Amino acid sequence: MSAFLYGIIVQWKLDLRNKGILLTYYIVPIVFFLFMSGIFTSVDPIAYKTLISSMTVFGVTMGSIIGSPTPLVEFFIRPIKKAYIVGKIPLWTIIVNNFISSFIHLFIMALIIFFLAPIAFDAVIPSNIFVYFINLFIFISTCLSVGTVLGLFVKNTSKLTMISQFIFLPSIMLSGIMFPSDMLPKFLKSIGRLFPATWGYENMYSSKFDIYTLLPLIIISFVCILIILQKLKNLKSD
Repeated sequence: MSAFLYGIIVQWKLDLRNKGILLTYYIVPIVFFLFMSGIFTSVDPIAYKTLISSMTVFGVTMGSIIGSPTPLVEFFIRPIKKAYIVGKIPLWTIIVNNFISSFIHLFIMALIIFFLAPIAFDAVIPSNIFVYFINLFIFISTCLSVGTVLGLFVKNTSKLTMISQFIFLPSIMLSGIMFPSDMLPKFLKSIGRLFPATWGYENMYSSKFDIYTLLPLIIISFVCILIILQKLKNLKSD
């Protein structure tokens, strides 16, 4: 157990030293929050009501889809993977370590937005904080599950950048955080519902649990877990 915890701490520190990951976990989301929040609240008088949720969705989606797969791709394309197998160290440990480390980073980033938005932009704090953080927990977990799948299947960082952007950009543009999703054509609105960001935004903006909006996130997580488990079996047999 102590070795497992040590692995998580090491991975967390390695992430802090990785400039690319640091950008996607903290710098870009917070800079985007500080810059766009002023614009949103100036253009839309009621934007302050959804500011915390929308900016958190942006940051979590970026960190999960663009940032979290990178350490996995770098690990599985290096000879160190064979060292793990020879040393009989389960490959799932590197996946779990990366997942937990990424979760901690993204949760810290979300907390920064949560506490800073009301001070800097008079953003409204969610009426039910308990529900908000449970929904945030589920949303981060779902997004990281998708990021883990990317990290296991993409073979190099160049391809990862392209594929991650292909998922990230539609997630943000069609989720409703930039402009109301009701303004979109029906087919684009339907496409947006394939991404966790859409459901995460609806959940965190709500003051109560809604099985209709939680179920898609649970399904996405469950499918990703099955894919990850199958991939792990294939990696052991390689």
